Amino acid sequence: MDIIKTLSRELAIETWQTEATIKLIDEGNTIPFIARYRKEATGSLNDEVLRQFHERLVYLRNLEEKKQQVLSTIEEQGKLTPELKKSIEAAETMVAVDDLYRPYRPKRRTRAIIAKEKGLEPLANIILLQMTKKPIAGEAEAYISEEKGVKSAEEALDGAKDILAEMISDSADYRAYIRKVTMNEGKVTSKARDEKEKSVYENYYDYEEAVSKIPGHRILALNRGEKEKFLTVKVEAPEEKILRYLEKQVLRKDNPETEEILKAVVDDSYHRLIAPAIEREVRNELTEKAEDGGIKVFGKNLQQLLMQPPISGKVVLGWDPAFRTGCKLAVVDATGKVLDTVVIYPTEPQKKVDQAKKILKDLIKKYDITLISLGNGTASRESEMVIVDLLKELDRRVEYVIVSEAGASVYSASKLATEEFPQFDVGQRSAASIARRLQDPLAELVKIEPKAIGVGQYQHDMNQKKLSDVLGGTVEDCVNRVGVDLNTASASLLEYISGINKTIAKNIVAYREANGKFKNRRQLLKVPKLGPKAYEQCAGFMRIPGGDNPLDRTSVHPESYKAAEELLKRLGFTTDDILDGKLQGLSRQVKDYKKLGGDIGVGEITLRDIVKELEKPGRDPRDEMPRPILRTDVLEMKDLKEGMILKGTVRNVIDFGAFVDIGVHQDGLVHISQLTDKKFVKHPLEVVSVGDVVDVKVMSVDLQKKRIQLTMKL
Repeated sequence: MDIIKTLSRELAIETWQTEATIKLIDEGNTIPFIARYRKEATGSLNDEVLRQFHERLVYLRNLEEKKQQVLSTIEEQGKLTPELKKSIEAAETMVAVDDLYRPYRPKRRTRAIIAKEKGLEPLANIILLQMTKKPIAGEAEAYISEEKGVKSAEEALDGAKDILAEMISDSADYRAYIRKVTMNEGKVTSKARDEKEKSVYENYYDYEEAVSKIPGHRILALNRGEKEKFLTVKVEAPEEKILRYLEKQVLRKDNPETEEILKAVVDDSYHRLIAPAIEREVRNELTEKAEDGGIKVFGKNLQQLLMQPPISGKVVLGWDPAFRTGCKLAVVDATGKVLDTVVIYPTEPQKKVDQAKKILKDLIKKYDITLISLGNGTASRESEMVIVDLLKELDRRVEYVIVSEAGASVYSASKLATEEFPQFDVGQRSAASIARRLQDPLAELVKIEPKAIGVGQYQHDMNQKKLSDVLGGTVEDCVNRVGVDLNTASASLLEYISGINKTIAKNIVAYREANGKFKNRRQLLKVPKLGPKAYEQCAGFMRIPGGDNPLDRTSVHPESYKAAEELLKRLGFTTDDILDGKLQGLSRQVKDYKKLGGDIGVGEITLRDIVKELEKPGRDPRDEMPRPILRTDVLEMKDLKEGMILKGTVRNVIDFGAFVDIGVHQDGLVHISQLTDKKFVKHPLEVVSVGDVVDVKVMSVDLQKKRIQLTMKL
């Protein structure tokens, strides 16, 4: 297989783009670096396409490696024919290679192998050729042998049938057909193990759906129901059609002596050997597709969450709500430094509301707090009531936001949190994290394992390595898209920067603590273990506001400094003009990018990027995202009326819809069918993303089940 041709075809890109991208990856360049600083070479492939490219490249290379192993194994057995070699070399999937290799794979001692050892292969061939005129029982008598352990003609016939059954089962063509027809025409069915037992899987107690149509979230639900021993799940193949197909392939002649025997062999081969294997394969494929889809949605949701705009310049009160143990509060200044922590008890069972309000008023006055960040966990609703009451009694404007505290408890009990806040308990750390994730969601959320952030579905049932790889890549892309302040970024944030690992990230922080702030990017080369290659990969993503060189605060890569300086000189500016904001409208002064790029030694695409960056140095791509809704009043679920139109924030997007926070503590569901009436929606992500602020109408409210149905069709 030609990997370059295959990748170019699959990703619809030119051959030169494929060749250049493979070369860059093989040279050890990271995806964010290639996406941002090697656009000329790749033809501006973005990080999403590059990650897909890398994943397929690894798969195809592994496939080629497997083919070579299979070919050499079969050759060692002396069974490699030119036709087989050609089929293996042309195979496009691991499954196809496995099918072709099956007859030559070393097997445990099967019934067919034992029959062959007894010398029954010639008898099997007689039956298969379908040319004998003698009754088969008579043919079989010739193979009775005390020495080989064949006691009767019947035993000889059974052994021959076993050989034929395995031979049919080992045919790659038959398997490919059966797999395809099962995928296209089969059904997934599920039954309750105990119909009397109540569970969340009751919808699946007597259920069937076409294999070709079943959506990923239902596959994952069935898998979980089976794992938790509530369901029995099966794949039902179009059995009659498959048996007729196999009979047609095997029964080539009209011979009454062999016909019934071969029909029995086909039936046995299918039910005993082929069907269980194909069912496993089909279910594995459905699960893999469902997981891939789920992981993709999780990655998209995570990206939206990480790219939420920071709320800067405010002193924030982080509030971790609880009942018995009290609500933990942390006051965090505009730079993220914790100024104070305290515990109040306004909720059940203590209900010391007045005392809590007095403490809150004192904190708000002392630290000039303008924003409260309330976690959405247990007792959030009750805490929100106290906050709204308090805001009415204040003589200043204070607003509040309910933030998802997913992962906050994971972070607060982690080694990292212990190092960051050794003097705090778990609740205080959690409150500090809740405040900071409003001030800079990206900087705070990178401290938590991505899958603990909880913006997906069935994440615990998925291939954990694949999930971690994809989510890690998502975080890496987001961190590099935004860039980091080299003098304030934590080690957790730095380790996601292109070319930087955990050790180097810690070394950067240690160097900063020992030598003071970085004055320029070149100083990075003095950091232990950070060599020229790592510097090349990371330098453009590190920002130094107030350093020696104004270009160090931009995303212009040091390798392009000469070109940037020459560009400014030709247009009558200096690098100092970057700081004064004098370069607005710079793009209008460049008449011919191609010519100017050639004159100053960079490509046209790179020059456009440099100009864009100099116009708005260090711009934050998150500024273009929707801002969180700041609230001063509260709705309760019982206040909701059918037909009410409200503003809400999308909290989670899943295969069948989106959950929207409308400020009543219980998120409402907008089903996929209610997202828009402008077009047919295959997946909710086509219409909404996590963090979007949307207008919704209340369709129905079920107070007992705590369910809110919303629509975006206004």
